[in-house]
Amino acid sequence: MNKKDQKFLTTGEFAKLCKVNKQTLFYYDQIGLLSPVLKDEKGYRYYSIRQLELFFVIDLLKELGTSLNDIQQYMQNRSPESFLSLMYQKKEEVVKKRQEIEMKEKMIEAKIALMEESSQIDFNKITLETLPEATLYLSRNIENITDEEFVEVVSDFINELNVSQLDTGFPIGVMTKREQILKGDFTNYSYLYIEQPHPKEGYPYFQDIKGDFLIGYHIGDDHTIHKTYKQLFAELERLDLTLGDYVFEEYIYDTVVMHYKEQYVTKIMIQVDQQGS
Repeated sequence: MNKKDQKFLTTGEFAKLCKVNKQTLFYYDQIGLLSPVLKDEKGYRYYSIRQLELFFVIDLLKELGTSLNDIQQYMQNRSPESFLSLMYQKKEEVVKKRQEIEMKEKMIEAKIALMEESSQIDFNKITLETLPEATLYLSRNIENITDEEFVEVVSDFINELNVSQLDTGFPIGVMTKREQILKGDFTNYSYLYIEQPHPKEGYPYFQDIKGDFLIGYHIGDDHTIHKTYKQLFAELERLDLTLGDYVFEEYIYDTVVMHYKEQYVTKIMIQVDQQGS
């Protein structure tokens, strides 16, 4: 091949077009990934303009997480068929990554909205509110289980959320049946849950949130939560309300935003009915 027969690019020119340094091209040549089409008697290297597309494909594969070893394997067995197969594979990976990024974006948006809403709340105030229907994804029943079993359930639940892409960015809450609350067994929870604002088909959900709720906030850890429940029960009596089927608890401020457990804030939502209804 004669350099005078056609236009070639020096290593510096080719590197500039590829937006890399010359050392990258030297390394690619060394491992046999992309070599210059011409090396003259003085040792100067020259590339063809036609090699730009090859470099761009190599760079694309690297950006998508393909190892240089895997790229080398393709280069040693390249063909129109293998290239098409590789591109289909990478397209699937890109689609999956985009879906994961979109899910993470929704999670972040949910956390921003919840934190901004929380900044406007008076945590010393108890309110009676009508909540709209909400869809919850539940863990398996966790009543009367040991601490070790509870850790296992939490681990399994988080794994389910990740694998099935059900983590919505909403806090993981606990749901307690009426009979446990009446016994004063406030931490004998029935289920873990996470809200699903856009439920995916094919999953069992709980949909029984719509209705009246007495809402209060507990500041501190679980050891003193009975004091807040006492205040809520007093308000239930004052408003002539009866306890409904479930009570829901969610962290508003936890270890993510507070240093000390004495600063934690738990939102308590007590499902209520009018007396005699």
